[in-house]
Amino acid sequence: MTFEIGLVFSIIGVAVILFFTEKFTIDTVSIGVMVAFLLTGILDVEEGLSGFSNSATVTVAAMFVVSAAIFNTGLLDSFTQKLSSQAGKGQTHLLLTLMLLAGFLSAFISDTAVVALLMPAVIRLNKTDNIPPSKLLMPLSFGALMGGICTLLGTSTNILVSGIAEKAGLPSFGVFEMSLMGLVFFATGLIYMLSIGKWLTPSRKAKSELGESIQLGTYLSELVILKEYDQINEPLFKQKVFEKLAIKPLQIIRADGRKVRVYPNTAIQEGDIIRFNSDKETIEKIKTIFGIELKADLKWLEENITDEEERLYEALVTPNSFLINKSIKTLNFKKLYNQVLVIGIRHRSDLLNSLLSRTALHAGDILLLRATEESIQAIENSDGLLLLSETKNHPLNKAKTIMTLVILALIIGLASFEVFPIVVTAVAGAITLIMLGSLSTEQAYKAIDWKVILMLAGVLSMGLALEKTGGSQLIGTSIVASVGHYGPRVVMSALFVLTFTMTNVMSNNATAALLAPIAISIAAALEVDSRPMLMAVTFAASLSFMTPMGYQTNTMIYTPGNYRFRDYLKVGTPLNILLWIVATLCIPYFFPF
Repeated sequence: MTFEIGLVFSIIGVAVILFFTEKFTIDTVSIGVMVAFLLTGILDVEEGLSGFSNSATVTVAAMFVVSAAIFNTGLLDSFTQKLSSQAGKGQTHLLLTLMLLAGFLSAFISDTAVVALLMPAVIRLNKTDNIPPSKLLMPLSFGALMGGICTLLGTSTNILVSGIAEKAGLPSFGVFEMSLMGLVFFATGLIYMLSIGKWLTPSRKAKSELGESIQLGTYLSELVILKEYDQINEPLFKQKVFEKLAIKPLQIIRADGRKVRVYPNTAIQEGDIIRFNSDKETIEKIKTIFGIELKADLKWLEENITDEEERLYEALVTPNSFLINKSIKTLNFKKLYNQVLVIGIRHRSDLLNSLLSRTALHAGDILLLRATEESIQAIENSDGLLLLSETKNHPLNKAKTIMTLVILALIIGLASFEVFPIVVTAVAGAITLIMLGSLSTEQAYKAIDWKVILMLAGVLSMGLALEKTGGSQLIGTSIVASVGHYGPRVVMSALFVLTFTMTNVMSNNATAALLAPIAISIAAALEVDSRPMLMAVTFAASLSFMTPMGYQTNTMIYTPGNYRFRDYLKVGTPLNILLWIVATLCIPYFFPF
């Protein structure tokens, strides 16, 4: 091993640790890796920045714009309306419809966008048909993941590996090249989720509801004891309000900042901030109690919003939200979203160590908001939050719908018949949609998830550094020396296991960027076609079912579904093992060595 290879391994090792710990965002780590390679001289400037001009990065950016144009037509809103009609036909029928719908849409547009589109409709079934969100959200996420592997456009990972292959002098992937194998995976996963998975998926009933809003469970909130409160200096066990509303205090923060443990004999003092867990209905009642004030990100004032106008709403912090790692106080939430107040947070942790307003937000957190119907529109139109309460459907524009679908068909058709590369058709399609008014230039810029683009540009440098220094060849040769004598099928099977194991604990794109060059080196060492090895990496990188952080859609459903980490292990591990067996048997059939 040369010094350069050792240096590359060290930089990538640090990156993997940072990916796993989530101390910094994925895009930040990815760009940091690229900068490290530039500073150490592993890559020159042109090589280091080549990820920004890579066909994969440009294609993904263009497809974000195309997906946004499809959403703007209002066409996809009709899909959400079908779910309620299926609920009355039984849960199995509903699960089948939901997964087929999610899979079909995810084959052509972002799977994260598909889950964001369908999640509010799925959650509303709890209210209309008494179906717990926990029974539906995991099948929704898994269906979207498996649908995304059925075409080149289904997920950025597919496009990324195709770009790496093209950069290595190999043919890029066809739009439908992976469809047959993808459908085998999808059918296997569908049968599993409708049988064993349906039984393993937890059923956690949501609590009572408030008005027309959606009740997803309890929230961590804070109340303040004012000087007018009539039981100051009395112990907790005598407090009538806690007994009446069945509030269980979790922590008391004194006016001087001291944190006090909660015991029955603990006295309540003026200025105390009492942290408690409660449902939305109870939180609503607290506001009527004299001497107690709900603590929000600003002081509650009656003149801000009146009882006749206000409602409680729930909003999810999306995986690529700009709110992540920022606190309510730092964000100045009231100015960011006019007259919208945060009065509770559902977080993965049972107890937060800082004040609610100073708590850093994470992907999957749900905010309990108080707002008017007018002011909540700021949330509905936000890129950082997904409103889980009832939202207004986009009116269907038939002319724009037909035009947008025709352009999408041209993007796919021209690339499928190799008239033009997918990057050319995707960019041309995006520009055409803007010029025809399907969406504005400003909407197009907002549609592009720049965190994903920066991440792709950064992670591509890892594969390039491995390839340039001979690191990928060294790893490939070592793997072949260890298990190569068992034949290429066993090596491919081992590569599949390695990929889905890594992608369950770190970014799927980062995993693919690391292992795709190694897959090419392994194929060269075995003197076989590289396609089955690359496909093993491509499929496995998106088949991450075992952890909530394995894929963005798994993170999105974690809190709304009231899931636990063990739920993903219980449902996802057998599915991953089953798909590994299917991959070992079937990938060489569709992609011979």
